[in-house]
Amino acid sequence: MSPLTVSNLAKRYRRGGKTLAAVDDVTFHIEPGETLALAGPSGSGKSTIARLVLRLIEPDAGRIEFEGDDLLALNGAALRVRRARLQMVFQDPLAALNPRATVARVLDDPLRIHGIASRSDRPHRIAALLERVGLSSALAGRAIHEISGGQRQRVAIARAIATKPSLIVLDEAVSALDVSVRGQILQLLLDLQREESLAYLFISHDLGVIRAVSHRVVILDAGKIVESGDARAVIDAPQSAVGKALVAAAPRLNRQTE
Repeated sequence: MSPLTVSNLAKRYRRGGKTLAAVDDVTFHIEPGETLALAGPSGSGKSTIARLVLRLIEPDAGRIEFEGDDLLALNGAALRVRRARLQMVFQDPLAALNPRATVARVLDDPLRIHGIASRSDRPHRIAALLERVGLSSALAGRAIHEISGGQRQRVAIARAIATKPSLIVLDEAVSALDVSVRGQILQLLLDLQREESLAYLFISHDLGVIRAVSHRVVILDAGKIVESGDARAVIDAPQSAVGKALVAAAPRLNRQTE
């Protein structure tokens, strides 16, 4: 069973008396243990799709099935239960997490909210989560704003996997990191995926990263899918005008391909 199936998804906004189609009849699915990347220029609808999948905003049309359930039909307690299996890692963990909260508090929240561990057991779970993402348990008492950007993103990933999800949405999750740290985080994500059969919806403007870590890619333009397929095949030989423009705008990727 696919963790996620999106069918004919649409989202429109009214601006200045005009209707803007941010997402227009988008359909895709993600298999267990698979990474599907969303790529496209700014304003193409990538982050809007992420917010729709997470039910942070509501679509105007379409269907979202998550682990066999109609996600759009769920509310209240039923939606909270499903959200434990559907997590997100944002681009800027300093903005997404309370910067003054301790690492332990950030990781304690999902365990407590979803009733995953007793109060006495949660410190052990937190230490195990930190170890799982390559961090020392000694960081538990540090505030989020006191640790490095790479460490913060590892904490964000630890928080995401705390509820044992089947799907994690990664919205530009490595774009703000230094190149060396980016590689370490990508390797961590690949390791977790292999060991936990995690599925990723991977949103990025970096085609080099997408080519390295994704199984399939969907290229968007003005809210529509203009091209999709095997990530390496699409990026190595794009057929759409938008795909060609994205590759042409990435000189490092061009050199690698040549």
